[in-house]
Amino acid sequence: MSRGKTYELGTLTVHGGEERIHPGGPTQTPVVHSVAFAYDDMDEWLEVSLGRREGHIYTRNSNPTVAVFEEKVRLLEGAAAATSASSGMGIISNALFALLAPGDRVVSVKDTYGGTNRLFTKYLPRNKVDVTLCDTVDFEAIEAEVAKGCNVLYLETPTNPTIRILDLERLAKAGKAAGAVVMVDNTFATPINQNPLALGADLALHSATKFLGGHADALGGVAAGDRELIAKIDGYREIVGNVLHPSAAYLLLRGMKTLKLRVERQNENALELAEFLSAHSGVERVFYPGLAAHPGHDIACKQMRGFGGILSFVAKGNTYEAACRVLSRLKLAHRAANLGAVESIAGTPVTTSHVECTPEERQAMGIPESLIRYSVGIEDVEDLKADLDQALR
Repeated sequence: MSRGKTYELGTLTVHGGEERIHPGGPTQTPVVHSVAFAYDDMDEWLEVSLGRREGHIYTRNSNPTVAVFEEKVRLLEGAAAATSASSGMGIISNALFALLAPGDRVVSVKDTYGGTNRLFTKYLPRNKVDVTLCDTVDFEAIEAEVAKGCNVLYLETPTNPTIRILDLERLAKAGKAAGAVVMVDNTFATPINQNPLALGADLALHSATKFLGGHADALGGVAAGDRELIAKIDGYREIVGNVLHPSAAYLLLRGMKTLKLRVERQNENALELAEFLSAHSGVERVFYPGLAAHPGHDIACKQMRGFGGILSFVAKGNTYEAACRVLSRLKLAHRAANLGAVESIAGTPVTTSHVECTPEERQAMGIPESLIRYSVGIEDVEDLKADLDQALR
């Protein structure tokens, strides 16, 4: 199944990667729990082992269920290849450590996801990789740092949790001019709303745990992009053993059948909630790129098909205590460290995205302690409005 004129995104979420007939003719991709795959023909076994023939040898290398999941994401991102890992941070770590060596340089932005930021501030420097973090929406500063020379330009848009928007086409062009590999965390946007590769990036990464799976019941990560780069990441994944389990791949595949429907509903709900919160007396500020007042609104309109299911806001009082009071009163949204599920989920960066960081580090990243991140679900939006209203009042 090929992406392009033949199939649209909604069809790919349902059928992409799953057209192969499995033994017995199941209509759903089966979960294959086997660790190893046997061959009667030694020549065939050797050809598969050497990658000259399609097949599977050992599940740490590849697995039929996992391969279908990777293929579906590949198609949705319009990529040449894809590989997966056991979690979102697993795929980000695999990609960075597979492609960087001592003496290399990374340029990124200050308010990436907390786990990613920890890689930049702690673990990559241990490996003698130089990391420069720029103000997130100072595109001229990012371009200037990239022009000094870098091996990887790492971007995230919308950002977690401040929902800032980066100009992917502009920054990817700068990265390519410097010979850098351009990586984009596309978790918040999803392939339904945004395709980084079409905007010039080399790799699109996802925490599949979030919107792709959509049901908060399976961990996973995936990268899609250039075939040679994916081969390097896949080879690293195989050796360190950071692999996606077949059961998780099955759950993620099942969730992705409704990805377009869910994301479209979440886009609609989030925009309506953002407008509602913007007019609410109990709210000081709302961060959502669908609002005309958002600084990144014009860029989002240019590079996104929808504005996403995540918003954040600051409640009146602008303190962590005020945020906690609002969160404690919510009746529909789960107070949990997750996002992208069918149920609405709310929390603060202090306990979710940037729990690894100190207050000083969060402040340096431009993340208020009082911020509430709200992952909008597929519930009836009037019920979500009423719930937020009573919590804020």
